[in-house]
Amino acid sequence: MNKELLDIQPRELKFTFERKKRSSCSIQLINNSNQYVAFKVKTTSPKNYCVQPNIGIVRPTSTCNFTVTMQAQREAPPDMQCKDKFLIQSTIVPFGTTEEDIKPSMFMKDGFKYIEENKLKVVLVSPAHSPVLQPINGTGKLDSAHDGSISRDQILNGVENYPPSHMVPTAVEELKPSKDVDSKPAKSVEELKPSKVVDSKPAKSVEELKLAKEIEELKLAKEIEEQKLAKATEELNSKLKEWKVKLSEADTSIAKLKAEGNTIIQEREALRQELAVLRRKNGVRRVNVGFPLLFVCMVGLIGVVLGYILKR
Repeated sequence: MNKELLDIQPRELKFTFERKKRSSCSIQLINNSNQYVAFKVKTTSPKNYCVQPNIGIVRPTSTCNFTVTMQAQREAPPDMQCKDKFLIQSTIVPFGTTEEDIKPSMFMKDGFKYIEENKLKVVLVSPAHSPVLQPINGTGKLDSAHDGSISRDQILNGVENYPPSHMVPTAVEELKPSKDVDSKPAKSVEELKPSKVVDSKPAKSVEELKLAKEIEELKLAKEIEEQKLAKATEELNSKLKEWKVKLSEADTSIAKLKAEGNTIIQEREALRQELAVLRRKNGVRRVNVGFPLLFVCMVGLIGVVLGYILKR
C-alpha cells in the first residue's frame, strides 16, 4: 500500500523536562481513508511512560488523539538526549469495530494482512521559564538556585511528585529490539535500548518498590482479563455460528413444507375438477338411456293390435 493508513501529527514526542516532574504531550492520528483503522502504541521504556489510550479505533475521515505522559525523572539524561522510542501499529479492521473488539492478534504479522508501523522519537526540551539544563561531566544538572527551590518545595509539601497508581503505564507494551530493529542490527538495537542514567543516589525508596509491584499486578490482571474476554468472545462466536446454521436449516424446512402444501392444494383442486367432470358424465348417461326396453315392446305390440283392428 502506497498511501499511509494514518497521518501522525507531530512526528516527534516533545517533553518539557524538569526534574521530579511529569510532562505530557498529545499525538493526533488522522484517518483520511474510508476504512476503520485500529491502532496500538508501544514503547521501549514502558515503566517511564503512560499512554492514554494505548489502543483505539479511528473511524473513516476522522481523527483520534492519545496522550503520552513521561513519569517524573530524578536526573536528566546526558546532553538531554533521550533514546526512548515509540512504535504506532495500525491496520484495517471490519466496519463497525469498537475498542472492545480489538485483540492482540490483530497486530500480528501473519502474512495475510497489512500492518503499518511508524516510529516516533522522544525529544526533551528545557522549560523556558526555568534555568537551562547544562550537561556537566555527562549528566544534566540544574543551577543551585533552582535545585534549592525544588528541595524547599519537597520539604513544604512533605512528598515528592510521584505519579498516582492509576496513571501507571498498564497498557503500554514494551518494544522488543529483535522485532523492531532496522536493516543494521547493531545500531538499531542500541537505539531501541532505553537510556541508562547513572544515579549517584541510593536505591529505590519503599514508594517506588510499591509502585513497581502495583504495575506488575495491574499488568497481570489485564492479561488475565484479556484472555477471559478473548475466550468468551470465541465461545459467543461459535454459538452464533451454530444458531445461524440451525436458522438456515429451519428456513429450508419451512420452504419445503410450503412447497409441499402448495402441491397438495393443487392436487386437491385437480381431483375436485375431475370429480365434477365425472359427475356430469354420469348424469348425461342416465338421460340418454330413455325408456326401458319392455315399455317399448309393449307400446309396439299395442300399436300392432290397434292397426290390425282398424284394418278389419
